[in-house]
Amino acid sequence: MTRAVVLSAVNAPLEIAEIVLPEPGPGRVRVRLAAAGVCHSDLSLSNGTLRQPVPAVLGHEGAGTVTAVGEGVDTVAPGDRVVLNWAPSCGDCHFCGLAEPWLCVNAMAGAAVPYARTTGGDDLYPGLSSAVFAEETVVSAKSVLPLPEGVPLTDAALLGCAVLTGYGAVNHSAQVREGETVAVFGVGGVGLSVIQSARIAGAGQIIAVDVSPEKEGLARAAGATDYLVAGDDTAKQIRKLTGGHGSDVAVECVGRGQTIRTAWSSTRRGGRTTVVGIGRKDDQVSFSALELFHFGRTLSGCVYGNCDPARDLPVLAGHIRAGRLDLSGMVTDRIGLDGVPAAFEAMLAGRGGRALIVF
Repeated sequence: MTRAVVLSAVNAPLEIAEIVLPEPGPGRVRVRLAAAGVCHSDLSLSNGTLRQPVPAVLGHEGAGTVTAVGEGVDTVAPGDRVVLNWAPSCGDCHFCGLAEPWLCVNAMAGAAVPYARTTGGDDLYPGLSSAVFAEETVVSAKSVLPLPEGVPLTDAALLGCAVLTGYGAVNHSAQVREGETVAVFGVGGVGLSVIQSARIAGAGQIIAVDVSPEKEGLARAAGATDYLVAGDDTAKQIRKLTGGHGSDVAVECVGRGQTIRTAWSSTRRGGRTTVVGIGRKDDQVSFSALELFHFGRTLSGCVYGNCDPARDLPVLAGHIRAGRLDLSGMVTDRIGLDGVPAAFEAMLAGRGGRALIVF
């Protein structure tokens, strides 16, 4: 038995409940969680923006210690510290063959397979294949990555989603170059990671944009040189801050059509916009044929930062050990499992950075 946050149905209130967790079968690993980040994607799972079989245990950004392994597992052993990978690539599909594991067609397969049971005997599904809003979880061996030395286990939870996504958006998708101007839309966990990654990449100017004026301190501590409260004239304000040209790069971390359009409009001719935020399928973004030609801008989606976690995690650990990347500074609330509903409400209201469940 273990305590977990259970979503019984889409849009239903979250419940803290005891669940029955099995011992790991072949190719599976049991992990005792040290911490789990509360990500906007978990909110999107709860309200149906992202599809997830229910009832489910949510949570996909976590780190902990292996307590048991199933038959055939030789990549980790009991006692190993690990980071959860919520989108493990299969290595065999078309996209894995193209060396694009972030697009693996089988990455989400585990989310549709029951992994535990309620005390009443009903099947439970793992949110984004991970189910880390729980004291313990059981996942595929492909879903755990050994945590490099020198990284605090609790803070390492953020590496599982926010930091990999933000780092990858800057370095793999937008490919920010030294001296460039970067506008970051949305100062939550991912946005703060984007700001830090842009600073590490040598961006000359980093303009943070958010609806909340209270987030300015967080943004500047992460490396933002300018801060704007989002409004109807945001693109105009960014052009004013950049000599009338616009930013070289915009990274959208909100997932709203209007914000994506503003981010694109805020870049210079030939600028690059990377969309990290996950929006609704009925939320449209429109451009005229003429402006697409005239501005010559690039608009690209970005899944999991276009990262290969096995490749990028050691790089991030190096930045952490060198003091360039601050994980704890992204955390605005340290909570228990019973604090998750309030953390969801805070995200809906646009408050705070990253809430971190500490076990």
